[in-house]
Amino acid sequence: MTAALPPGAFSFSTVPHIVSETGVTRKLGALITQHFPDARRALVVTDRGFLKTGLVEAPVASLRASGLEVSIFSDVIADPPEAVVLQAVADARNAQTDIVIGFGGGSSMDVAKLIAVLAGSDQDLKSMYGIGNVKGSRLPLIQVPTTAGTGSEVTPISIVTTGETTKMGVVSPQLYADVAVLDAELTIGLPPKVTAATGIDAMVHAIEAYTTKVKKNPLSDMLASKALSLLSTNILAACEDGKNLTVRQSMLLGAMLAGQSFANAPCAAVHALAYPIGGIFHVPHGLSNSLVLPHVLRFNAPEAAKMYAELAEIVVPGVSGSDEAKTEALISRMDEIARRTGIETCLAHVGIAETDLDRLADDAMLQTRLLTNNPRVVTRDDARAIYAAAL
Repeated sequence: MTAALPPGAFSFSTVPHIVSETGVTRKLGALITQHFPDARRALVVTDRGFLKTGLVEAPVASLRASGLEVSIFSDVIADPPEAVVLQAVADARNAQTDIVIGFGGGSSMDVAKLIAVLAGSDQDLKSMYGIGNVKGSRLPLIQVPTTAGTGSEVTPISIVTTGETTKMGVVSPQLYADVAVLDAELTIGLPPKVTAATGIDAMVHAIEAYTTKVKKNPLSDMLASKALSLLSTNILAACEDGKNLTVRQSMLLGAMLAGQSFANAPCAAVHALAYPIGGIFHVPHGLSNSLVLPHVLRFNAPEAAKMYAELAEIVVPGVSGSDEAKTEALISRMDEIARRTGIETCLAHVGIAETDLDRLADDAMLQTRLLTNNPRVVTRDDARAIYAAAL
């Protein structure tokens, strides 16, 4: 854990190279040989769903045309368990991988990060859990998001499922990629509901980074504001016409900027309350965030209304009135986005009942890494009340 900084001081880290260009992954081989001329054996990390789209074929052909041997690990699943990570590491070692390329949503990119730090190391995965526990270096790492949501391509965080419903995080600067590549062509197959849920996830990253109690800084604020502008302007259009590459590229850029922001100014209670929904009921992460978002914002408003009002001016252009009125306008607009895109808007819609709320509240209180950052202290009773409001 880093020492607390004096008031006004801050530190900021991100990936050293970002490429944002529609169609750029068709030239991925040239991009990689430019940055890593000695790379010979690449491991592409993805999931079976993305592999089936065929969208990985052109990037892989480009890698091979540039003289790279390519292996593909496509057994990543949502909320990847330790066994999947360890199998991927074993495959990487067997193939003598010397560069790792993540293609996918957060799960594939999270696994790619862990392969990069584990494949060339004798450190045990379990010893990496927590903040700053990765020892040594890693293999070169390229991240290519195929959803506009997690921002994992620019964060130093990897989440692993460690039990039936429990998750652990590895948070370390070694998990920052060397290059993040944003190419809207890889996102055109996303269904509207996935586009909506992942887009709202990215918006939550921006909102929580902007209002976090810990490490909020001028750079993270600037990135969060720009992210929220791009995402709120384009999310409905992306859901209505998924083949609009200009809109898709804007969503990718917004999600990445939000990722840079929350990597430095961490998320809080929305994520803390979303994790148990995903872990226990296997609800996708973005949707879990969306389900609790309006209710956490209302809970936080007594402490965060001034900041929410500033964000409302971005998301609801022309909004007026008091900070409280602007906060309510922000909440209403986020709720409207969810409803217009057709995703579920209450916990009952995803199979959660009143009898589940105590378990959810108990699990949420274990998310201390996130709750510490919230602008308002959340007690167990508060958490249960927020879930009840979301039911």
